[in-house]
Amino acid sequence: MTTEERLKILQMLEEGKITAEEAAALLRALGGRKPGPAGPGPSGEARFLRVHVTDIGSGRSKVNITIPLQLVKVGLRIAERFAPETEVDWQGLAEAITGGAIGKIVEIEDEEDNERVEIYVE
Repeated sequence: MTTEERLKILQMLEEGKITAEEAAALLRALGGRKPGPAGPGPSGEARFLRVHVTDIGSGRSKVNITIPLQLVKVGLRIAERFAPETEVDWQGLAEAITGGAIGKIVEIEDEEDNERVEIYVE
C-alpha cells in the first residue's frame, strides 16, 4: 500500500465519508495487496473495484480509491455515500460485479454538488 492510498483512506475517515470499521477493513486489505497490475488476472476475472469522484467543472479528482474485489460490499457502501440520490440498484450492482462484470459499471453526475461518481471493476 502506498502512503497516498493510506492518506486517502484516513482523509475519508476524517471527513466522515467512511466509518472507522470500513477504514480498518480497507487498510487491512490494501496492506496485504501484492504489487502488480490491477487489471484482470490470468483467468480473466476482475480483481479490484475502483471508485472515482471528480469535480465536473474542473475535472480534478476528489477521490480515487481502489479496493480489492473481496471487499465489494464495503466498497458499495462507500460508493452509496458519494453517489447523489439516484435510483441505483445497489444489490443488482453487487450481483453484476460478483458475476464477472469488467470495466465502468456506474457513472452518475450530480449537478447540484458538481460531482461525477464513476465505479469500475478492473
